[in-house]
Formats: sequence, structure tokens, C-alpha cells
Amino acid sequence: MKITRLLRIWGDVQGVFFRESMCRKARKLDITGWVRNRADGSVEAVVQGTPEAVAAILEWSRTGPEMARVEHVEVTEGQGDYGSFEKRPSV
Repeated sequence: MKITRLLRIWGDVQGVFFRESMCRKARKLDITGWVRNRADGSVEAVVQGTPEAVAAILEWSRTGPEMARVEHVEVTEGQGDYGSFEKRPSV
């Protein structure tokens, strides 16, 4: 069974390799979906996988890579079906 979640991550999360680090973590956890920077300074991601894998990447997203300073993570239901995990262009 797969679940899908949409994440919005706020704090010092751009310019600190957050997207690249999330891609690496997602691939290790067999998570599919995508991640991108937003113009408001946040990072947005869709993650899809087993409940355990999604829980693990959600936990990781609350701290992110070493240089990041996460202040808040908003998690809502996500939609879609994804075959891989990719870094998307900023919006």
C-alpha cells in the first residue's frame, strides 16, 4: 500500500542543498515524487511510498540537511502516481 503526502517546509531551507539531500534520502527509502523551491523561500515536495517510508522522510524533513534550519513543516494529503523522485525547477 502506498500513501502520498504534500509537504511545505519553511525556514532556512534554500541554498543549503535541501532538494539534493531530499532526493538522496528519498531514493534510499524507495520514495517517489518530487521536490522544488518556491519563490516565498519555502521548499515544496510530494512524497509517495509505504507508510513507513513516508513517515521516515517526514521525520527527516523536520531537520533536513546539516546546513538547513527548518522552522515548520506542513503536511497534507497528496495526489498522483510517480515513478521516480526528481528535483523540479523552482516556482
